[in-house]
Amino acid sequence: MCGIVGVIGASPVNQLIYDALLLLQHRGQDAAGIVTQQGRKFFMHKAKGMVRDVFRTRNMRALPGNVGLGQVRYPTAGNAFSEEEAQPFYVNAPFGIVMVHNGNLTNAQALRAELFSTDHRHTNTDSDSEVLLNVFAHELERATRGLPLESEAIFAAVRAVHQRIRGSYAVVALIAGHGLVAFRDPHGIRPLALGRGKDGTVMVGSESVALEGTGLALERNVEPGEALFVTLDGQVHARQCAQSPQLHPCIFEFVYLARPDSVLDGISVYQARLNLGESLAKRVISTLPPSDIDVVIPIPESSRPSAMQLAHRLGLAYREGFVKNRYVGRTFIMPGQGVRKKSVRQKLNVIASEFKGRNVLLVDDSIVRGTTSREIVQMARDAGARKVYLASAAPPVRYPNVYGIDMPTSSELVAHGRTVEEIRQLIGCDALIYQDVDGMKKAIGSLNSDISGFDASCFDGVYVTGDITGDDIALLNEGRTGGDEGEEDHSRLALPNAQEN
Repeated sequence: MCGIVGVIGASPVNQLIYDALLLLQHRGQDAAGIVTQQGRKFFMHKAKGMVRDVFRTRNMRALPGNVGLGQVRYPTAGNAFSEEEAQPFYVNAPFGIVMVHNGNLTNAQALRAELFSTDHRHTNTDSDSEVLLNVFAHELERATRGLPLESEAIFAAVRAVHQRIRGSYAVVALIAGHGLVAFRDPHGIRPLALGRGKDGTVMVGSESVALEGTGLALERNVEPGEALFVTLDGQVHARQCAQSPQLHPCIFEFVYLARPDSVLDGISVYQARLNLGESLAKRVISTLPPSDIDVVIPIPESSRPSAMQLAHRLGLAYREGFVKNRYVGRTFIMPGQGVRKKSVRQKLNVIASEFKGRNVLLVDDSIVRGTTSREIVQMARDAGARKVYLASAAPPVRYPNVYGIDMPTSSELVAHGRTVEEIRQLIGCDALIYQDVDGMKKAIGSLNSDISGFDASCFDGVYVTGDITGDDIALLNEGRTGGDEGEEDHSRLALPNAQEN
């Protein structure tokens, strides 16, 4: 999962891209990069770290031009520790292309071999984004055959990309001296939106908040399988380039990943989370009497809308019982499980008066490994809670995600192969209530009837691209980021919270 943005403006765009990346910082904190174009020359700066740390005044001054793109990276494949794998990526032929990518290619290894043996193109990193760039460059070269570049050739290249590539991808690319290209995979798994400013500035970005937060108006979403070509004077040409596109966005975007003030594919993320709370309330009623609950407390941050709506639906008190320290580093990057436990308590502190002598219902957005949940339940008990119930706004996470969220392998998922009662015992709560899969899909899907369905593979094991087997998952796990216990943990648990930025 990453955040991407591309801009064609009437004035220098370096600051605009920087501001947009700050608004997308929740989508990746490992690396950041910006490239701008002046004339036919690209100017690039990228490095590991957060936006505010990667770009200094001297770096911004070295990024001239009215055209550019940027990315914040959360690595899910390749080498998480390599500066070389920070995006954007660049190839000099044809024309000169730079690209940023959000998603994950499920056939990257086969494509890499194909690029070398058949297309005679070289990739220098383990990143699937570099593979995607080279596939696009090769197909664009074939479509133009040495002729001047026209929009039809770009759309023909994107059609060929769709035929060769599998997985999830939202892409923004610059072609030197010509303009900006943006396209989305035929299932629309990862989000991409188009916006426009009053001065004619055109922007595409991962979430609507990147557009609206920089003063542009959200115009529409890039459709699944669709390609846009934005000329240097801001003219937008659009074409459907997939044979059978169907909108199946990743449902985890609405559960956790996206900012609550974003609108993705016509759905307000905030409203989606309210609906999840409404649906979860029905599950709570079927599990234990509301009279057994004294107070509803969210586990910060993205569970708040669901927890508030659940409390309202059940007529219960809603309280803030945990205070989050925003100035502590990411929670799960410490070596050793003992240090990880300590770091949870460094990042969250309890307001003991909200727990003492009460039966508390804690609400979280989802439960992945269960280690954080177990520690938080214990914190509630230590603060004097009489009973601690735990409710998850999402169903049990039982399967790995292969489309750009670095969910752990099956063996690391607390719900894999376990009953709810077995999970409850491991976490140590007095009752454990999960959202059900159908309830989750209805709660969110009811907000936009045009959505064909969702990729909910980490919950139901159904991979919408239809090409994922157990062997494929094992192969993809070989390319996962992270490594030893002493290295960084890049699972979903290590993600920054969507409401922190």
